[in-house]
Amino acid sequence: MSGLIGKKIGMTSIFDENGKNIPCTVIEAGPCVVTQVRTEEVDGYEAVQLGFDDKADKNATKAALGHFKKAGTVAKRKVVEFKGFEEEYKLGDTVTVEHFVEGEFVDVSATSKGKGFQGVVKRHNFGGVGQATHGQHNRLRAPGSIGAASYPARVFKGMKMAGRMGGDQIKVQNLRVLKVVPEKNLLVVKGCVPGHKNAYVTIQK
Repeated sequence: MSGLIGKKIGMTSIFDENGKNIPCTVIEAGPCVVTQVRTEEVDGYEAVQLGFDDKADKNATKAALGHFKKAGTVAKRKVVEFKGFEEEYKLGDTVTVEHFVEGEFVDVSATSKGKGFQGVVKRHNFGGVGQATHGQHNRLRAPGSIGAASYPARVFKGMKMAGRMGGDQIKVQNLRVLKVVPEKNLLVVKGCVPGHKNAYVTIQK
């Protein structure tokens, strides 16, 4: 799937032609530079590697600097490979937000916000004990029994328990493109996308 690398700016809402308020996310999509072209003969598959967001040369390794120098560009913070481009791209070409058109559907993936160590009510939507009787006074958000006894004498893998939450790679599919603003490299999609503000996102069509 072809696409672009972008940065999540934040959320807002716009009104459609019927006056309905639609929540949407604003993404700074591109411009991305083609930093490598994978070919069937050399690499065994066809893909285009895109780089996004400049960074200072002092913060890049010499190997990375040499890689980007071949494409005639400065070092990039984010590099992602995409397959399925209909256009033929060469090293150093630029892919802009005009790759998308209003009304089409895209998939957006990013790393979700890290929420640290959380209990089962927040992490797995447990109901908790609630205001129950039987002398409950400090167990309102407890997980309750986890089911182990003399058999199996252990806790099964994957048991829903408290633990680290967030920081996962999440893909949200079929978000409609509401607006494309080429002069500011902005893409407005319906709904929410994972990640914090200024998080890198990958947009695929």
